[in-house]
Amino acid sequence: MWRSLLAFLSVCFVLAFAGGARAAGPCHTNTDVWGDEALVNAGSAYGMEWAPFGATEYGWMAYAPLIQQELHTRCGPGTPIFASQLAGFQQTHGLAPTGLFDAATFQVLRGLWQERRPFVMARTRGECPDPPPINQLGYLVASEEHADRLTRLLRRDVLDAYRRLVAAARAEVPEVAADPELLQIFSGFRDPEADAARCAQQGNCDGLRRAVCSPHRTGTAVDLYVGQAPGRGVDSTAAASREVMARGATYRWLVANAGRFGFVPYVYEPWHWEYVRPWDPSFAP
Repeated sequence: MWRSLLAFLSVCFVLAFAGGARAAGPCHTNTDVWGDEALVNAGSAYGMEWAPFGATEYGWMAYAPLIQQELHTRCGPGTPIFASQLAGFQQTHGLAPTGLFDAATFQVLRGLWQERRPFVMARTRGECPDPPPINQLGYLVASEEHADRLTRLLRRDVLDAYRRLVAAARAEVPEVAADPELLQIFSGFRDPEADAARCAQQGNCDGLRRAVCSPHRTGTAVDLYVGQAPGRGVDSTAAASREVMARGATYRWLVANAGRFGFVPYVYEPWHWEYVRPWDPSFAP
């Protein structure tokens, strides 16, 4: 039933785009050149069957905000400008410049995003970063902690950057200003020994990453509440759940602005962000 619904929505989206492709607006320029590719992307965004992280997924809208940011466009997947920008990206990175989104293009994008995470680069070298000394950790206040889980600690410089980020989001995004739950932290610093003990107690080691070497051990990783799908948890990895989060104004603001405050995303988890650099008001990802 779910696959049938996805297929139906995909067809509706394509038909709607086809009817409005010649509408005025900067995203619909170059229709004579990239219109066909835009139609294909509009359909695949909701219906493409693929497995970017092992499990089968349908469509790629959960990743669209990060892709748009990388392509330097606000135009949606079903537009000629998106296709044109995608073709330019593909050509720059040695791929055929088709303007069509596919798994090979995503793998290049994923590699770029992962390279921006120092923790991931350390792990590829076989290193596991040490936890910070306890005197480098600071306590969150109650209003910063999500009720789903209490976390308490972050590295002090990360906590300062997080507070600047939240203040900016509340000033710039009406959705965040209206809901104090948004951008609360439900996981910050996690002591490696406590992680290992919880893993053993709950039988939930997440492939041993939690017990052996989690980015949360560094005090620089934060799991932020960015909304949730009905009936799903705040960190549900179900594709439909992640898509709901990615569609929200909170996540889209983070994608466009978190770099100003030194944070980079983990593509698979819309809630997971890692601090990688001092705050730079001029930074533009």
